[in-house]
Amino acid sequence: MEIKKPKTSRRMDRAVRPSRRSSFGSEADFEKIVEMGNDGIFVVGGDGKILFANSMASTITGIPRERLLGRDFPSALGKEEKDFLGSFSGREGAEGQKLCVEMEITTELGEKKAVEVCLVRGTPRQGEGKTYVYLRDITERRRFEKEIRNSEEKLRTLFERVRHGLFVSSKEGRFIECNQAMLEMLGYENKKELLRKDLPQDIYVRVEDRVRFMERAEREGCVKDMEVEFKKKNGEKITVLLTAYPIWNDRGEVVGYEGINLDITERKRIEEELRKANEFFVNLIQSSVDGIIAADMKGNILIFNRGAEALTGYRAEEVIGKIHITKIYPEGVAKEVMKRLRSPDYGGVGKLAPSQLSVVDKEGREVPVQLSAALIYDRAGKEVASVGIFTDLRPRLEMERKLQETHVQLVSSEKMASLGKLAAGIAHEINNPLGGILIYASLMMEDLPEGDPRRQDLARIVSEAGRCKEIVKSLLEFARQTEPKMEPTDVNRAITEGLFFLENQALFHNIRIVKNLDPFLPPVRGHAGQLKQVFMNIIVNAAEAMHGNGVLTIGTSSSSDRKRVIVEFTDTGEGIPPENLPRIFDPFFTTKGVGKGTGLGLATSYGIVQDHGGTIHVKSQVGEGTTFAIELPVWLEAESAVGEEMEREKQSEVAMGR
Repeated sequence: MEIKKPKTSRRMDRAVRPSRRSSFGSEADFEKIVEMGNDGIFVVGGDGKILFANSMASTITGIPRERLLGRDFPSALGKEEKDFLGSFSGREGAEGQKLCVEMEITTELGEKKAVEVCLVRGTPRQGEGKTYVYLRDITERRRFEKEIRNSEEKLRTLFERVRHGLFVSSKEGRFIECNQAMLEMLGYENKKELLRKDLPQDIYVRVEDRVRFMERAEREGCVKDMEVEFKKKNGEKITVLLTAYPIWNDRGEVVGYEGINLDITERKRIEEELRKANEFFVNLIQSSVDGIIAADMKGNILIFNRGAEALTGYRAEEVIGKIHITKIYPEGVAKEVMKRLRSPDYGGVGKLAPSQLSVVDKEGREVPVQLSAALIYDRAGKEVASVGIFTDLRPRLEMERKLQETHVQLVSSEKMASLGKLAAGIAHEINNPLGGILIYASLMMEDLPEGDPRRQDLARIVSEAGRCKEIVKSLLEFARQTEPKMEPTDVNRAITEGLFFLENQALFHNIRIVKNLDPFLPPVRGHAGQLKQVFMNIIVNAAEAMHGNGVLTIGTSSSSDRKRVIVEFTDTGEGIPPENLPRIFDPFFTTKGVGKGTGLGLATSYGIVQDHGGTIHVKSQVGEGTTFAIELPVWLEAESAVGEEMEREKQSEVAMGR
């Protein structure tokens, strides 16, 4: 069924056709052109009625094309005429001039759309009183623009709310944009003030940092976490981590930079405090003379201080992360330590009161130590490590041993002092009867005729009594505690008298004594009794070193300038270990068993030789023997007389043809 156009529509067509033909040449051309676009096109008569509408006009308004024709144009847009005309209020245009406004329309279906409406008043050539309307649906564009505005607003809000300093700067060294955090970071109140500042001069502490930043940004395409120092408005320095990217123009030239500054001043301060605290903690641990060792619960050593190095002989780098904690204990001890740490009976759970045990050094030797230990827990109360403080007990034990020896030696010294007094008393008591025996034996010998066999017995009595008298004399000299008087002393005689007192003792029965005594030895400046005591001490020590069996060689000689006398005692004993040689003259030092020596003999001898202005030296080889060499200054006043006597004897020997 053919739908006939209403008369009004036909009249509109007739009214439009002349214009179409005159403008486009043919109605077909006009139809084709107006249907090609995406805009709605209306032709409105002078009375406001729609004379023509293309299909897009129908689509935008939601009104079929047939119903648009002859309709008041404002109503097609869901508008009242006054409202529609109000949109163009004050915007009257001349003929042929386009007037455009954006408005919101309501379609017949109630749908609201944003549209752009453009009106062009016809010229006389196009037909008097006609208006050409272009209608463009901008709903999607409006939505997109709104989204962009919302996005920009969100970005701006985000830009301002970020707690780190965001910026855009020019290549010339000015801030173009920055956020509030950047202002606060640098101590400025408003952007206008900061944007006027010259970055290299006013913001960077070191201008070369700005140059270095620009070079890196252009060379590498970005700068990440570059540490630089900035100046705040008040001159205070802050440290920031700078991350930025260059901004390029269409010609590939860098025109600026955008990035973020992270203020790490507080972090740096905390890091420095932590570094100092850690350094103090490390120094505290390393400065301890005691060994401090910490290990995790798997037994991996974490801390090994210098005290532990000295105690065990290991270096820290040899054990940390390489040696299990059980390796520094004797077998089973590490397990026992952990057992005690977890027990309440040894100082409380997690603690170990000072306990004596041993550790094993690098050479496999056990070292006595005192251990105090503790478990380390995390916040959840879980065991994470253990730490121990190891005190080397060797010095203390050695001191205790020495104190014990000293106590024994002091007791022995007291006994010796008492024995000396007793010997002096006994000597005095024996001396008188001996004198009587000698006198009466001598008188009896005088009364007996020559050849009487009893004279031989009496002579033996006189000889032995004389020997006893010499022994008593030596005892008295040994026990006498008087200030020594220095005088010319015959060293050979002092040695001979000392041997006389000793060689009949049981210790010397299997010792061969070889005497190489210089008969022309000059006298020394000294005290005979004290020198005899020195020689006897050395001789007795030599006999004990040979365990009563060996050869003792005693020699005396003069130095080449005849200003000193040299006395040497060489035995074939067991020798002195090298580690003991520096200590043999120390008071109370002895290698003899308890009760067998006081450790004062050589110390006393050393002091006597020093008092005589002499020196005493020792050379020893373990397993071969020992030599003590004593040098004493000669008695210079007697030296000339001795020299003359020696010269006379030499001349006498020459005269006799020897």
